[in-house]
Amino acid sequence: MYAAGAGFLFSFALIFMRVPIAVALGLTGVIGFGLTAGWHQSFVMLALTTREAAMTYSMVVIPLFILMGNLIAGTGVSKELYKAAQAFLGRQRGGLASATVLSCGGFAMVCGSSVATVVTMGKVALPSMRAFNYDDKLSAATIAAGATLGIIIPPSVLLVIYGVMTETHIGKLYAAALIPGLLGVVGYVLAVRWTVWRNPSSAPGSIASTRAEKIGSLMAIWPILALFTLVLGGIYSGLFTAAEAAGIGAVGAFALGMARRKMTMKLLQEVLIDTARSTAVIFGLLIGALVFTEFLNRTGAHNAVLSLVKDHGFSPFQVVAVICIIYIVLGALMEELSMMLLTVPLFFPVVTGLGYDGVWFGVLVIVLCELGMIAPPVGMNLFVVRSFAPDIKIGTIVKGIAPFAVADIVRVFIIAAFPILAMYLPNLFYK
Repeated sequence: MYAAGAGFLFSFALIFMRVPIAVALGLTGVIGFGLTAGWHQSFVMLALTTREAAMTYSMVVIPLFILMGNLIAGTGVSKELYKAAQAFLGRQRGGLASATVLSCGGFAMVCGSSVATVVTMGKVALPSMRAFNYDDKLSAATIAAGATLGIIIPPSVLLVIYGVMTETHIGKLYAAALIPGLLGVVGYVLAVRWTVWRNPSSAPGSIASTRAEKIGSLMAIWPILALFTLVLGGIYSGLFTAAEAAGIGAVGAFALGMARRKMTMKLLQEVLIDTARSTAVIFGLLIGALVFTEFLNRTGAHNAVLSLVKDHGFSPFQVVAVICIIYIVLGALMEELSMMLLTVPLFFPVVTGLGYDGVWFGVLVIVLCELGMIAPPVGMNLFVVRSFAPDIKIGTIVKGIAPFAVADIVRVFIIAAFPILAMYLPNLFYK
């Protein structure tokens, strides 16, 4: 237990000294394993863990879904998604902000990345909202919060990473994430409505669309909806595995780009390079996290924590509540992937040992990561918005983000208190 505590402190110190998270976790794991089991065994563990991680079949999902998202982003579909949401919601006060939330959710369905969502949708939505005199606090906060849907709505890359780390069924994770993802959309739309109700001048503009314009906007995005339905429908129906679905999605995205005549050789080269770079980073992170997990398993830290919880009579819900508080605090200080890779190896065995389902816990962790992405002072999406809108101060974005953060906190409580909301679809599809 003391060795695990020292390992956590050492890894935290390396991370806050700006050492790459993959190196920090991997180095901690190798040193910790070497000190507790011997250096020869430690290097053997490193070699075996690296080989097994690189050769795991389920890892194929990661580069293929990243490729699918990059291909679709390159076709410019974000503008059409925003136009469709705007056509249906633009008439309401604050409708453009609500449309931004919905279009972020739609883009997340085929992208799987929060950062990609905030950059892509932000460049589309922010100029439109500014044209209708929306307050920058509402505009920037809506983009930052709406983009967090990219890490929970399937195909989420973060859910795949969690699945590989914990050996949890990726199809079940995707099914479990759908209802919490929809709750996130509803919560963010309500946050927009609350902001506009409190300050009507923050969203003065409105746009009325004809029935023909609404139908036309839907016709423009039907191929994206069809691809999403094919990929996830195939997984849930058992027609093909998550890895096969990722391959089909990537081929479908390429075919869509060709059909739209936007798949140039230059764009394809950029997409492939970006996919390779992102995949290499994620593989490095996973290998570092798995090495760190081997060290924690060697120390028996999770067994000690589980025994401590049971011996002192803590209820399972109390333990989950404490874990949620830890994640909220860490989320305000750390990047969400670093936080997940560092904590899941310890918390996952404890939570499952208390009788909770690992699929449900994975969804809860991702929702907590969403909250961390917009929680000051280190909420990543706040700074990503600032990167493409440098004239908006961080303080302005932080002031506008409060209702959205509250919506996420409420969603965390609902999912923690009612696990059936996450487990209903997995139990339905995977009997």
